[in-house]
Amino acid sequence: MTVPERARQEIDYGRRAKGYVFGAFCPATGEAFTHPYPGRGSAPWVDFLDHVESWIPRTTEWVYAIMDNLSSHRTTDVLLFVLAHPRWEMVFQLKYAAYLNLIEPWWKILRSLALAGRRFETWDEIIDAIHRSTVYWNAHRHPFVWGQRRRHRPRRAPGIALLPRVA
Repeated sequence: MTVPERARQEIDYGRRAKGYVFGAFCPATGEAFTHPYPGRGSAPWVDFLDHVESWIPRTTEWVYAIMDNLSSHRTTDVLLFVLAHPRWEMVFQLKYAAYLNLIEPWWKILRSLALAGRRFETWDEIIDAIHRSTVYWNAHRHPFVWGQRRRHRPRRAPGIALLPRVA
């Protein structure tokens, strides 16, 4: 007697296409800007900076771009961009200190709005979901303040525990 063979199925990791979404965020207003790219080299990064330059109002005197230490953020093309746009200042965050950048909590919100619980067959579907979620966010945005508690969590009373009331 032969033992029947176990059924086998290839694992589907859901990776159909690959791309990157770059984002800009204005904490004072909560407004966000996203743009998809097929890669994350210096050419897409400088193109994204050009898009952000046109997105930010001309009346804004200074633009502080807070970035991580990705090598494409420090290329000659980026330096030339900064020289051509004197209102821009690049600020590189410390390693292992992403929590200091206010766009990081916004990325978490964007992932929950656009990607959570969904399965995408193509990169274009992801781009569309990201775009719609960014438009939705901008319609319902609010300012971000670093270190401020979320609105839906009540402030806890000070102390470890309350003492029992004695009658």
